[in-house]
Amino acid sequence: MTQRRDRAAISALVAALVAVLVSAALASTGRAAEIRIDGLRPSVIDPSITEFDEPNLVLRPARVAPGTPLVVFLPGTSGQPAGAGALLKVVAGQGYPVIGLEYANEPAVVQACPRNPDPACSSDFRRMRVRGDGPSSVVSNSRAASIEGRLAGLLARLDRENPAEGWGGYLKDGAPDWSRIVVSGLSQGAGMAAWIARETPVARVVLFSSPWDFTTPGRRLAPWIDGPGATPPERWYAAYNSRENTADLLAQSYRRLGVPTTHVRIFSEALPEGFKGEGANPYHPIGIRDPRYADDWRFLYGTPQAQ
Repeated sequence: MTQRRDRAAISALVAALVAVLVSAALASTGRAAEIRIDGLRPSVIDPSITEFDEPNLVLRPARVAPGTPLVVFLPGTSGQPAGAGALLKVVAGQGYPVIGLEYANEPAVVQACPRNPDPACSSDFRRMRVRGDGPSSVVSNSRAASIEGRLAGLLARLDRENPAEGWGGYLKDGAPDWSRIVVSGLSQGAGMAAWIARETPVARVVLFSSPWDFTTPGRRLAPWIDGPGATPPERWYAAYNSRENTADLLAQSYRRLGVPTTHVRIFSEALPEGFKGEGANPYHPIGIRDPRYADDWRFLYGTPQAQ
């Protein structure tokens, strides 16, 4: 948790800066007044949540057509929702209400499971993070702190505060109604999105550079990465960068999941000038940060279809 604690002192500044940049970008296109951007810490919604408490990011266009699905974005390992601000602004500009969701994203699956002899390690890991239950022996969290618990609490809070905006329509029996949700993410978050979409039908799934859960030796893809599962193939969309370290494994993973080849975007632009990236794999996160890919983002998320 050291890396996350080291960022705690600047997290509020980062979130504020991203909000300013997003607002400035919207203003430059004459749409600043059309999208409301809010941040809400999980602990404000549920005081039992004491870790992974960076603000959720909520974006809502002024006009949302009836039946429009909700987009939920899950950041990667050690990431924060505000880090995806550029992408989420573009998605909201398509007419979607959008939530960048904070969740327990440390450690990474590929840190915990590759050498574990249990072939179900990565699937059990993701089930624990998504639902807060199951037999995982490498991570644990409560139902309230799970992805579903956090999302349900946030939607209920938004519905109480803004009852005319329809946030409660994305809940069913107190839990997220995934059939009305476009689930997406980067890296570990994309793996969570893929796991959810295999387990239950979702409105659409958009993956950036994941999943690539594997076992050793030989970096064999985990058994759960096999077919689209509960969500039909035509609802699966994905992207990765041809220069990232795991490009070959990602291409194999998307094939195994049954993502149609016409639904896969392969990014190839050089890094923006001055971009430092992340360690030895700088092309891994750039797909959600570089506005040169904005048209690809619009393709991947599409225009809202009533659910």
